[in-house]
Amino acid sequence: MDLTLLAGIVMLVVWGGLTVATEAPGWVHLLLTAGVFLVIWRIVVRDTPDGPAKK
Repeated sequence: MDLTLLAGIVMLVVWGGLTVATEAPGWVHLLLTAGVFLVIWRIVVRDTPDGPAKK
């Protein structure tokens, strides 16, 4: 598993925990935005080729 993907998942878990356990100030919701961005970005980047195909 990629380290960036793992960091995104950890951010989402921390966001979920803080949202349920506390009143979640506004900065906590940045964890949701950053976590979703990292997860989607790493899934997309992982499946793209490294460059143009060589003949």
